[in-house]
Amino acid sequence: MKDTVKTDDADDLRKAQEALSASEARFRVLADSMPQMVWSTRPDGFHDYYNARWYEFTGVPEGSTDGEAWNGMFHPEDQAKARKRWEDSLRTGEPYEIEYRLRHRSGVYRWTLGRAVPLKDEKGEITRWFGTCTDIDDLKRMEQHKEVLSQELSHRIKNIFAVVSSLTALSARKHPEAAPFARDLRTRIAALARAHEFVRPHTDVSRPTVGDMTLHAFLADLFRAYAAEDGTPRVILAGDDAAFDDQAATSVALLFHELATNAAKYGALSMPEGHVRLTTELREDRFVLTWVEEGGPTISHEPRHVGFGSSLTTLSVENQLGGKLERRWEPQGLIIIADLPSTALSRRRAAARTNETR
Repeated sequence: MKDTVKTDDADDLRKAQEALSASEARFRVLADSMPQMVWSTRPDGFHDYYNARWYEFTGVPEGSTDGEAWNGMFHPEDQAKARKRWEDSLRTGEPYEIEYRLRHRSGVYRWTLGRAVPLKDEKGEITRWFGTCTDIDDLKRMEQHKEVLSQELSHRIKNIFAVVSSLTALSARKHPEAAPFARDLRTRIAALARAHEFVRPHTDVSRPTVGDMTLHAFLADLFRAYAAEDGTPRVILAGDDAAFDDQAATSVALLFHELATNAAKYGALSMPEGHVRLTTELREDRFVLTWVEEGGPTISHEPRHVGFGSSLTTLSVENQLGGKLERRWEPQGLIIIADLPSTALSRRRAAARTNETR
């Protein structure tokens, strides 16, 4: 009887081993067929498997990057960051994701996206980690090229502001009677240049930090270019102020710079007595900004053509800020209502709202 039990146990063990071997074989075939580099580790992070794509990409001998040797394949500047990120995932069990430069078999480092997720048993214990490396070097270089072009264009625009301001000052010295006009014009140019600093593309180094600046302070600075000759604001701000940072600076600057520019060309600000009332109101989890033009040309009908400016304002509010934009073409003037989530203007407010809902 005992011999029969032992035989049954041995058969079960043999079948389990055969099933495991078949499962591992299927996994290796699947992993080798994938375009990504695939790797796996033990629960403690010890790398013990790489697919054929890894060795094809790196050109290293099979088994040479087992254990901890994987980190030496990264660019020296990325090794400490990659190791820390991996150790954090091992400690917390959180998925691993990072971009680093991986050494290609040619000796060139190529940008790679590394990801890994843990496999857990029924008790929630991690039994293995499975990861991939995806070559994103071509995409990364395209993005860098676009960023360089964008930065160059922005730099030229910034220089244009400086040149126009300098030419205005030079003309004023030659024509002293125009000095007051030149002074006001340079103030407007400077205000537009400040707005451009927030709107223009930035690198991590050049990006301005608005910090604790409020929405009203930001808008007052933006609208200074449209003030009356004596400096009196023609865009009148009222209502609830809000914390404001560079999360929303680009979209808000684009929105209100476009509205003010159109008002100066065709609306209330095109008339000496015209003005705009901009009211901001916090309504529970919404922040509503209402732009009302008064004292401008009478509006007889809604424009039949939707221009680039209108598309830009809609894009800024609905796509970038996650809000809703409404236009009303009233006879006395244009009314614009931007209904935004209260978290759209500040990272800190968004974080606070997230913590409140937990």
